[in-house]
Amino acid sequence: MSSVPKTGDFLGHPKGLFLLFFTEMWERMSYYGMRGIFVLYLSTIATAAAMGWDMSYFGIDPMSAGADEEYQKALNSNALSILGFYAFLVYVTPVLGGWFADNISGQRKAIITGGVIMALGQFALGTPHAMVPGLELEFMYLGLGLLIIGNGFFKPNISTMVGDLYSEGDKRRDGAFTIFYMGINLGSILGYFVVGSIGEKFDYQYGFLTAGVGMLLGVILQLSLANKYLGNIGTVPAAKLGGDDNQGAAKKPLTNEERDRIKVILIMSFFTIIFWAGFEQAAGSMNLFAKYKTDLVFFGWEMPASWLQAVNPIFIILLAPIFASFWIRMGDREPDSPRKFALGMFFLGLGFISMVGAALQIGDDANTKAHVIWLVMAYVFHTMGELCLSPIGLSMVSKLAPLKYTSLLMGMWFFFSGIGNYAAAEIGKLVGDAGPLSTFGGVAIMAFLAGICLWLMADKLVDWMHGAEGTHDEEQLLEEELELTGEKQ
Repeated sequence: MSSVPKTGDFLGHPKGLFLLFFTEMWERMSYYGMRGIFVLYLSTIATAAAMGWDMSYFGIDPMSAGADEEYQKALNSNALSILGFYAFLVYVTPVLGGWFADNISGQRKAIITGGVIMALGQFALGTPHAMVPGLELEFMYLGLGLLIIGNGFFKPNISTMVGDLYSEGDKRRDGAFTIFYMGINLGSILGYFVVGSIGEKFDYQYGFLTAGVGMLLGVILQLSLANKYLGNIGTVPAAKLGGDDNQGAAKKPLTNEERDRIKVILIMSFFTIIFWAGFEQAAGSMNLFAKYKTDLVFFGWEMPASWLQAVNPIFIILLAPIFASFWIRMGDREPDSPRKFALGMFFLGLGFISMVGAALQIGDDANTKAHVIWLVMAYVFHTMGELCLSPIGLSMVSKLAPLKYTSLLMGMWFFFSGIGNYAAAEIGKLVGDAGPLSTFGGVAIMAFLAGICLWLMADKLVDWMHGAEGTHDEEQLLEEELELTGEKQ
């Protein structure tokens, strides 16, 4: 049985919560900081030269008309492919990491192991090219591989430890997750501003090294303070804490009601592919558009392109309590989960309508750049879509999944998100071929059509839920919404 040491509370919560808050903050700073500059790093001529990617690598004749422009498009496409494959695997490995912690290591060792491995991955990415002549490409793939493996150990386990700080029925738990998720968003803001600034203004590899230092700070916090503030929480694998009480129930076949609920999870998960395929353009095509096609100069100073990605976490913090309150105040008129998903799709579409505006502004003139407000508006709309879909989906899986399949179906939810991330890279590559207007316009149409389909299917999907959404008193609902709308993957 896990127990929290008596070290007193801070702001009404165990001090261990704030240890986990800062551990997660530094890890997210590392993750989002790296993601914010990675595709920009790979799209530069200097990086291509170090990796040995000359024009012949992409099948381009350097003497042909427009060769330089074709080379840049090829670099962008290659960068998006690598980012997409990385993002896909980042969502697959947590399924394995969660199983490993539950059955072998316990959460505490898993997050420390994952943190160390991720720090090594950032340091591999940040190793100066001059130090590893001829091995630049190998060090890049080594870094990505370590980040993927380390994320698998870290990502699924630290959130579990937050819940373990509180006994069953403790009403502070919802507020604890809200505080914890603020750490996620603060970490991503730090990543975009600190790592992004160092990477774009000095050297991209210095940015990766900074991200690695951030990850090490999180590990050091855990190693030095965990025993004091977390006690034995996360030290024993969950499988060793459980008994045989539920083994009989686990062998029973699924009921018709459970099958219907699983169908809802799978259908809604499929639609998340479309959402994330659009939303995750943020780190790819929209990031490149910001770098090369957007006017980022203010009073003679050029803003780092990666800073624009901080619009999302900033507005998550600003809008999360507003959305939470809004859903509650709607009372009986509050949309069900499928319709909230549909609203998320509509907001995604509106974001890409804004990107269409940016594409129309630049037209075919290579010297014209779009106003930054188009991208800011797009990120704000996408954030509103995220608040309608991502936390609602996580809540839906937890409510609908049969007990014996909860972990599997939650893993499937993240697996579909990974497919969406991979699809985002493939769609982003179309910007170089079909152009930003056609590509962003196509994503907007796709999002609107998906939203319409979900809205039309909503009644049937709600029937298949068999009342799982339930009803609660207003105070309990507000607490739940505040917790969930603070969620960020």
